[in-house]
Amino acid sequence: MQRVIDYFYTHASPWAYLGHTAFLAMADKQGYAVRFRPVSLTTVFAETGGLPLAKRHPVRQAYRLVELQRWREFRNLPLTLQPAYFPVNPDLADRIALAIAVDGGPVAAYTQAVFEALWVAEQNIAEEDTHKSILGKLGLDAAAVISHAGEKQIVERYMENQSEAIAEGVFGSPSYVLNGEVFWGQDRLELLEAALSSGRGPFGQP
Repeated sequence: MQRVIDYFYTHASPWAYLGHTAFLAMADKQGYAVRFRPVSLTTVFAETGGLPLAKRHPVRQAYRLVELQRWREFRNLPLTLQPAYFPVNPDLADRIALAIAVDGGPVAAYTQAVFEALWVAEQNIAEEDTHKSILGKLGLDAAAVISHAGEKQIVERYMENQSEAIAEGVFGSPSYVLNGEVFWGQDRLELLEAALSSGRGPFGQP
């Protein structure tokens, strides 16, 4: 089987942020490559029955905040529960990550920096200036990368990620897909690691 894990996520997801470093370390330890697949949850939710945060019942919204605090402590990561710029449109960040990945650039480091910008520093990741600063610190030509992220091929690939995510059975962020088996949520990393370690085949429908 191919030793690749498809990483479906969006930069607006605190859960993707909380699991990002742990996931990448695990994949590296197990000798697996990671294929970065940014997706629009707006599209995925619409197709799979999910609801944006603001439309969820208050009980679910309250429990989400409790879980974020639990995982913030467990992962020992800084996290602002209700950042100034949230909800936020993550499309620009997602497309920039895709453009960097296509070019073989430091997509993991970029994504980590964007997560920290939103969930720690409370910056607006919908604004180009935020990304110009991040890209510059990574030694990249910010103007060129942002321009590339707006090109037709990147926009189309971003849209393809949505349809392919749904076809794979993905319905939230982050989702890690190993040989067609979906592991949804950073709280499934232990199960993913067990699957990687055992080398078992994918579980599917009975």
